[in-house]
This record gives sequence, C-alpha cells and structure tokens, in this order.
Amino acid sequence: MFADRARIIIKSGRGGDGHVSFRREKYVPNGGPDGGDGGNGGDVIFEIDNGANTLSEYRHRHKFAATNGEEGGGNRKHGKNGADIVLKVPPGTVVKEAETGQVIVDMSGENTRVTVLKGGRGGNGNQHYATSTMQAPKYAQPGMDGIELEVQLELKCIADVGLVGFPNAGKSTLISRVTNAKPEIASYPFTTLSPHLGVVDLAENSFVIADIPGLIEGASEGVGLGHEFLRHIERTRALIHIVDTAGTEGRDPVDDIYKINEELTKYGVGLIEKKQLIAANKLDVMQSDEGEEDNLSRIKKEFEPRGFEVFPISAVTGEGVKPLISRVAEILKDVPKPSNYEREYFPEEHRNEILPFTVEYDSKNKLYILEGPRIEKMLGYTNLESEKGFMFFQNFIKDIGAIDRLKELGMVEGDTVKIYGHQFEYFE
Repeated sequence: MFADRARIIIKSGRGGDGHVSFRREKYVPNGGPDGGDGGNGGDVIFEIDNGANTLSEYRHRHKFAATNGEEGGGNRKHGKNGADIVLKVPPGTVVKEAETGQVIVDMSGENTRVTVLKGGRGGNGNQHYATSTMQAPKYAQPGMDGIELEVQLELKCIADVGLVGFPNAGKSTLISRVTNAKPEIASYPFTTLSPHLGVVDLAENSFVIADIPGLIEGASEGVGLGHEFLRHIERTRALIHIVDTAGTEGRDPVDDIYKINEELTKYGVGLIEKKQLIAANKLDVMQSDEGEEDNLSRIKKEFEPRGFEVFPISAVTGEGVKPLISRVAEILKDVPKPSNYEREYFPEEHRNEILPFTVEYDSKNKLYILEGPRIEKMLGYTNLESEKGFMFFQNFIKDIGAIDRLKELGMVEGDTVKIYGHQFEYFE
C-alpha cells in the first residue's frame, strides 16, 4: 500500500555512566583512581534509499531507538559506544517535528545521509577528577540522556513536471507513452492511487515527470485522495494539465480546467503560479456536432488569451505528444530546480527541555525545591564535601537548565534551594 505520511517516535541512545574504581595491584596498596569513561549513545540517522518510493515501512512500527552506551570499567576501560540506528526513506522525504510542524531535515539533493539526533555523551570516569587535594575521588559523571522526539515524515515526490487533471483524463496513458514507467491503466473514479515517476529521455535534455493521482473538486480541503497527493507537485517546476477534450466522462472540459486550477489555488504554496501547459487529450475520440463549436476550439478560445499554451494530443495514438514534450523541455531550461526546505528545528537546542526535572516554590518554608531522577542519581555519584565535587554538581545543575527555570520561578540571590536531602543558598 502506498503511504506518503507517517508519524513515528525516534530516540538516540543514552551515554554510558563513568566508572568509579581504584587500582588494585600487588605491591601498590594505595592505587589511584582508574575508572573508565562511559561509551557514547548511538545516533539516529536518516538515509536516502533511491529504490524506495513509499513510507509504508513506518506505518506499522512507530518507535525507533538507537542503543545506549555501556558503562566504563576499571583499569581505565572505556565503555562500548551504542549502535546507531539508520532509517531509510525515499528521496524527497521531509522530516518535521510533529508538534510544531517545523522542518528538521529535507532528505533531497545533497542530504543523502543526515544525523538527526545525536546520542548522549558518555560520562567521565573518576580518573578525571583526581587533584592534589582530592586523590581518591569517589564520584564519576553519569552519561548524558539521549533525545526522544516525535516526528512527522512527509514524502513530497521530486519531479520536474507534474501531470494534473481529473481522473481518467489520460495522465497514466501519457506517462506510459513518453517514459518507461508502467502505470496500471483502467477506468475508475481513482485510477491512480500513488504517484508514478518516469524519466523522459531527450537528446538535448532529460527530465522526471510524475503522474499525480486524479484530483476532484474539494481536493484542497481533503476530499477524496486529493489533499494526500497535492503535496507531490509542490516541488515540480512545471505542470501539464491534461483534460478530457472529448468529454467521455460526461464533464465539460473547460469547466474541468477551472475546477482543477481552483483546487491548486486553494492549496497554496504557489502551485497555481507554476508554468502550466494544457494538453487537450483524446483527439482520437473527439466528436463535434454539426453547427456546434468543438471543445478544442472552446479550450483555446478560453485559455490562450489568459497566457496558457494549448497542445491538442492523443495519448493513445501519440498525435501531438512530441511538440508538447519538446516545449516542456524548453521551459525547464529557464526554471531553476527548487532548493531544499530550510531547517527550522534543531533537536540539540531542545535537549535541556526534555531532561526530566521539576521546580516549585514552597511558600510555607520559603524555599525552592528542585527534583528529578537524573539529579538524584548525580547526587549519589558526587562528593559534595570536596570543592571540586561541589562545583561539578553545580555546573551540572546549570547545564541542564535548572538554574534558568528556578529564576523564572522568582529565585534571586540569597534564596534557599532544596534538592532532596540537601539545602543550598543560591549566589550569582
């Protein structure tokens, strides 16, 4: 089943804790600290898979996590780094932060392999904290937490030209004639359920063309499958608007063109402003009642004064197709390829926001309370009696953003902060 959207949770690995240990060798009764560092947590990496054209792999599995780094060991042994997790996606996949919709990375162009979430850094072992006054530090640094993030994946096909029009206007037939793509062709309200990409090979130029599923009135509001597929023409450089000139489905071709363009206008993001050629299709079955103006003449009369170029074609017989494709190639020479979506969300900047801790003010005892599982764990590692250990803990509290949060709550110099069984007086 074709899938062009998916919502998943990704998580980088936690860094391994630093180790506390001391040399224990024969003839060395008072060996120094030799606790090794923890390994770094694994990263979350997105990579383009040129053979993929759907996000169906992410429809049934929703959580993907790299592994944690291992704890350091004695004798200065470094913990093993966590394994990265590589998520493969089709070209044109845009990764967004789920809540805000801000772009994290656009997997197209040169973005073939991108690290989206860095794993947590491994903690330092106690070997790093020995000083002339503290020769046997009994604390080490915990590993840094990984980052967990819910993201929205959106596939926006990368094609130079998009084919638009009502169902059964002849888009699939045209793409099968001008490219090597082999779309299924039949007469149903929704013939094409997924975009088909094909390459048009010309001596002077080649370009990618996408058969976008048939649109219907109300597509821009999400009626039918329209809204799901309009995004696939966002990055096209030109549009071929195929219309059933013969009116074989009982519709008026002039009215069809207006209705489709109305949907492009409502959807926004500049779709209606793209260069658009009208392919007046099904000449091979077009009939004209004597004395009545035929549909082809009506289309030209209505749209050529508005700046549209009209090409009469028959996708079945090939009549008129070559001039249409040659004109498209000329247009593409003057239309630059779209740039990647700019990055708007940087997960590393939000790392502190996801570290679990709480701050509150106890009005009865007139003090601030700071708590959190990682803070509690750090207290167990740290020797607060030593100056270096106390500074180590103080810097940790600052690094996770707790000081800023306490200040937002109203803490000023001289106020008391309670952290589990310890109370501290705050100084700038």
